[in-house]
Amino acid sequence: MMKRTLGIILASTLLLGGALVGCSSKDDSSGKDANGKTTITLWGMGAEGKLLPEIVKDFEKENPDIHVDVQALPWDNAHDKLLTAVASKSGPDVVQLGTSWVPELASAGALTDITPYISKYPELESKNFFKGAVSTAQFEGKPVAVPWYTETRVLFYRSDLLKQVGYNEAPKTWEELSDAAQKLAARGKGKYGISFSAKEQSMGFMFALQNGSKLVDEQGNPLFNQPPFVDAVKYVNSFFQNGSNAVDIGIDSVQGLQGEGIVPMFISGPFMIKEIKSKAPELEGKWNIAELPGKVNNLSVLGGANLSIMKFSKHPEESAKFLAYMSKPETQLKWMDLSSNLPAATKSWEDAKLKSDPMLLTIRKQLDHSAALPQLAAWEEVSQQFIKSFERIYRGHADVQKEMDDFNQQAASIMKK
Repeated sequence: MMKRTLGIILASTLLLGGALVGCSSKDDSSGKDANGKTTITLWGMGAEGKLLPEIVKDFEKENPDIHVDVQALPWDNAHDKLLTAVASKSGPDVVQLGTSWVPELASAGALTDITPYISKYPELESKNFFKGAVSTAQFEGKPVAVPWYTETRVLFYRSDLLKQVGYNEAPKTWEELSDAAQKLAARGKGKYGISFSAKEQSMGFMFALQNGSKLVDEQGNPLFNQPPFVDAVKYVNSFFQNGSNAVDIGIDSVQGLQGEGIVPMFISGPFMIKEIKSKAPELEGKWNIAELPGKVNNLSVLGGANLSIMKFSKHPEESAKFLAYMSKPETQLKWMDLSSNLPAATKSWEDAKLKSDPMLLTIRKQLDHSAALPQLAAWEEVSQQFIKSFERIYRGHADVQKEMDDFNQQAASIMKK
């Protein structure tokens, strides 16, 4: 997703600066209109950007002196637009950030440390959120964002088909997952056991975490050629090599579950629950979700989105008030109803609706066993490099240890930039 680096953007600032003044939150006015209202600008990404005006209405009713101007950005060009805004010291007051973007923008000095606002707005305290979500909102020990919604990865599976191969419940260990996948693939030609997306940035790192890898050491050096990481890559590759993993078959996850269950298991996020229920209602009672199988542990990778105040905002006080509103458990429940995104505030999970849904309870348990990937500015580029390295392994049958030695060297170079 990172098409241009911040350095390149900075080099072109003089050319772009004039064109960006119109969208900047920095201007010569006080920020208040004739009625004494302060306007803050909010950039929301993708579907969230289109839904945000609904929740903003409630905030404005409670805070009639603040108007929130929501601008929806497509995910495809949001990253580049943010980097351009950073380079020109312009952009929104509040911005939605994917969890992997926080360290990149924080390292560029673009995000506000919200520590001074926590005493006034206790909703921003880190104790209110899942521990893993908090780690995605910090940079160098300082809170530069607030967890907004969270997600993690769980195992989706056809329970009826697993029973046919001897599993009355979902696999709980790496060994069981491999065994179940191979037995499901043995049903006949054109049948598979599971689908691992080779383009999923976090998949390899997630299995490495489960195998006890720290990914990077305390000095920030990569550990991608060490046994815990290498063995995890070998494990994932084994599904590709023994034919139990579906590759390039041209169907999506829901289609894989339907009918005969060409691909009866996959790993994905909570959003797929709604997808399956709406697109495959005939599967009711025939599928379920489970916590991930484990090795040393069963850690999943934490995802979701955070909200940050841009460093160059002229209205940080009003922006902090908005972040506090979005962090309230009741607001996060409203947002869940609107978007199906799950609350990052732990108190929200005490709601009867969440406590009574077995699938959501499974996700809640997995969230307690989920970790954020390293909060490093270069992590996005490192992840993209891993995808290329893994493709050489599963397609080109490259030696795993040699490929990981090369990847580790490349990653070290990237991380030193």
